[in-house]
Amino acid sequence: MPILFLDFDGVLHPEHCHESKHFCCLPILEDALRQVPEYEVVITSTWRLQKSLDDLCAYFSNDVMPRIAGVSPQFGELTDVPDTLRAYQRQAECRAWLSGNGLLHHPWLAIDDRPWLYRPFTKSLFLVDGSTGLTEVSGAQLVKRLRQLI
Repeated sequence: MPILFLDFDGVLHPEHCHESKHFCCLPILEDALRQVPEYEVVITSTWRLQKSLDDLCAYFSNDVMPRIAGVSPQFGELTDVPDTLRAYQRQAECRAWLSGNGLLHHPWLAIDDRPWLYRPFTKSLFLVDGSTGLTEVSGAQLVKRLRQLI
C-alpha cells in the first residue's frame, strides 16, 4: 500500500489565497488519485491541527474520502526522531506515521510546496508551486511520479 502525504495550503489551493478559493485545485488531485487507486492519503497539512479527521475528509469526493488513512502526528509530540530528520519537521512527521503504522519500508510520496520541511534532495517529495497550487500540468506529473513508485 503506497502512501501519499498531502499538504493543503499551496497544494490544494494557492498559498495565502482568499477563503473562496480554498480547495480550487482539489479536483486535479482527485483526478490524479483516481488514476492510481492503490494509494492511500495521509494529511500532513497544518489544517489537521484545527480540524477533526472527519471534517478534513468532508472536503473530498465520496469516492476518494475512504482512501484518507489519517493524519500525521505533530512534530512536537514525536519521541523518536532520527538525528538526520530533526531539522526537517514534515518529513519526520511522515516517517513517524509510517513507523507507527508498520509501513516504514513501503513506498511513499509527499506533495508539498515547502521544500525546507524535507531533507534536501529527498526523492519522496513532489514539490508544487505554492503560488498556484496543483495545476493540470503538475497533476499529470504527479500521476507519473506516483505510478513510478508502484
